[in-house]
Amino acid sequence: MRAFVFPGQGAQTIGMGRALAEAYPAAAAVFAEVDEALGEKLSALIWAGEIEALTLTANAQPALMATSLAAYRALEAEGLAACDYVAGHSLGEYSALCAAGVFGVSDAARLLRIRGRAMQEAVPVGVGAMAALLGLDFAQASEVAAEAAAQAGGGQVCQAANDNDPAQVVVSGHRGAVERALEIAKAKGAKRALLLPVSAPFHCALMQPAAEVMAEALAGVAFAAPSVPVVANVRAEAVSDPAVLKALLVEQVTGSVRWRESVAWMAAAGVTDFWEVGAGKALSGMIKRIAKEATTRAIGTPEDVAAAKA
Repeated sequence: MRAFVFPGQGAQTIGMGRALAEAYPAAAAVFAEVDEALGEKLSALIWAGEIEALTLTANAQPALMATSLAAYRALEAEGLAACDYVAGHSLGEYSALCAAGVFGVSDAARLLRIRGRAMQEAVPVGVGAMAALLGLDFAQASEVAAEAAAQAGGGQVCQAANDNDPAQVVVSGHRGAVERALEIAKAKGAKRALLLPVSAPFHCALMQPAAEVMAEALAGVAFAAPSVPVVANVRAEAVSDPAVLKALLVEQVTGSVRWRESVAWMAAAGVTDFWEVGAGKALSGMIKRIAKEATTRAIGTPEDVAAAKA
């Protein structure tokens, strides 16, 4: 069994997807549709802009979705788009839903532009932070986050935000509490604990204003039943009900990304082959640490598509 998985923020690079667009008309059409939906040439930024501008949350989110869907359309063109499950890491869940036909590329682009802006605006720059704790499991990292929040006082937030793999958990919240979590994690035996270069504290309670914005935005978008089950971030199991999928996208803004559990669920369901569709190979690395017997393949260039066809 095969699953297609779609990357989240942090995978962006200048030039991503350009070769796919040049090689496959269907891939080029994705970028054109995103440009039209947003009323701007996001493709020009993706292919020849400045990385600082591309990394802005409001740009990175639709850009990464466009690249993932371009890769998916290239697979479709070669008759390689069959899979048993789809899943995506954070914003990658929008790519997964789009690939499964729940909504179209234009809706995905507009929703991710709104999501990116809402997440950035929910917390003033500098107030929040995120940190990776390496060498601790989710339970240990959750304890660290709770202890850091308690010690920081003043009602500060610190939560385990991303359960990426057995030894990589990301915490998110007020900067003071997150910085305290770094020291607590090191004292509890973390191999490394470091602040991440992000502009907002994603996937924690501080994102509640963004969740409210997304609830309103999603209410206006029709969801179809997915062509294959979607393994949702906040459930870590397959979901096929369109109404539930819509509600979970709202929950996802403040909820933890349960990636380790999602991959483990797919492996237990019989998935042995994971294809990372879009930019980078970060998810493949995580998957190898979660489902050690599984095979992974990154699909981000025409050469990758050709190799998958061979």
